[in-house]
Order: sequence, then C-alpha cells, then structure tokens
Amino acid sequence: MSVPTSLDVEQARPRLRELTVVDVRTPGEFASGHLPDALNVPLDRLVRSLPELRPAAGRGALLIVCASGARSDSAVRTLASHGIPASSLTGGTEAWAAGGHALEYPGGGARPRAVWPMERQVRFAAGALVLLGLLLGLFLHPAFSLLSAAIGGGLVFSALTGTCGMAVVLGRLPFNRRGGEVRA
Repeated sequence: MSVPTSLDVEQARPRLRELTVVDVRTPGEFASGHLPDALNVPLDRLVRSLPELRPAAGRGALLIVCASGARSDSAVRTLASHGIPASSLTGGTEAWAAGGHALEYPGGGARPRAVWPMERQVRFAAGALVLLGLLLGLFLHPAFSLLSAAIGGGLVFSALTGTCGMAVVLGRLPFNRRGGEVRA
C-alpha cells in the first residue's frame, strides 16, 4: 500500500483514529500540547525506537508530527530509509491548533507553561553566541570573534545537511526533558 509522504490537517483529521501519531519533538515541547493520543519519540531517539515503530506501522499508517513540519519531514525520510512508510503532518501542531483542533496535555491536565519550539531555541542560542563572540572580540581579544564564525559555519552546515547539532544539544537540557516520554 502506498503511503503519502505528507498529509495536511484536513486530510489527517478524519483519519486520526486509524493513524498512529508519533510526535518527534522534545518531551518539553510535547508537554506543551500535542495531537490526541500521540506517542512521543524525540527525533534524536527515532532510530533507537525502530523496533517499536515497525510493528506500529504494520498495524496502520504512521503520522509523524513536530511543531512546524520540518523535523517530521526529516523523520519520514529516516523511517523510509529503514523500510517504514510514514506521512508527515504539513504545518505540524501549529497548523493543527490554527485549524481550531484541540491539543492534549500530559496527564489530561491544564495547559502547562509552554516551552519554546526547538527552532526558536536554536535561533536564540545561535544569535546570543554570535553577539557574545562579537562583543568579546571587540572588548577582550579579537580571537573571540572566531566563536561567531564557528556558529555561522555550523548554521551553514545545518542548512546544507538538514541536521542541527545545536538542536540535539538543546534537546538534552532539563527543560526540554520534563514530562515523561511515551515510547511507541
């Protein structure tokens, strides 16, 4: 059976009960609101979770979700390279919520304090490190400007490869790990 590589919110919503929804955001982002009945398998743990995801894909189609759709597209490509068909939710949880559809929260409780999406955390950290490198280079020693160059090089590498080392590092911080992970 052929599985589309992406579904938009209006295609996914009526099929939600027959799909296994896998959210690849960090546990902190997942705790800030996720699609109903979604499983949390952070992107950096996706390959380790293949033994659990393969049987889930055998029972029905996998719908991979993140905040905006970028990480879920990457996850769909990774799963496909391991022979597991899956679809990405176009626009992610942002599009789901913008469409007026409800999000769930761990424990069924009230909405917790939101964690910034990973893309925003990366932009903030990269910008802060570039400014720090420039300021230290101006006031202490010119060699500190190399910090800014290194961050710029990392961003270019990230764009060319579709990977992000800074996101992996930030994903391991305590506020991105709060809330129990749900395994597939």
